[in-house]
Amino acid sequence: MRRFASQSIGVEQGDALVFSEFEDGGAMWTGQGSRERRRTITFSEPYKSRPVVQVAMSMLDADTSVNLRCECIAEHITRDGFDLVFKTWSDSRVARVRLTWIAFGELGFADDWDV
Repeated sequence: MRRFASQSIGVEQGDALVFSEFEDGGAMWTGQGSRERRRTITFSEPYKSRPVVQVAMSMLDADTSVNLRCECIAEHITRDGFDLVFKTWSDSRVARVRLTWIAFGELGFADDWDV
C-alpha cells in the first residue's frame, strides 16, 4: 500500500489518441509480430513525488478476423509525466486506440523548501 504524507493530494486525468493507422496502412494495422506505440503525457504541474498512474482503454478499433492480443500500460512515470504504451503482437490487427488515464499523488506547497 502506498501512503501519502501530504495533506495536499493532486488528481489529474486525461484521454489520448495513441495512434490511428488504418487509413495510411501503418504497422499496427498491417504488420506482424511485436509492435508498440507510445504517447508522452506531461502533467499540468509536477507532483512532489512520483504519482500513481492507472491506465485503461477508452476506445479500441480492431480487426475481428484474427485474435486480439494487447496490453496498455504506463511506463517511465516521473513527477512530471509518463509514457502511455500500447502493445500488440502476433497477427493482431489494430486500427486505432485511445487510452484514458488518471494520476494521483502528493502535491508540494508554494512555500516548500527545495534543499
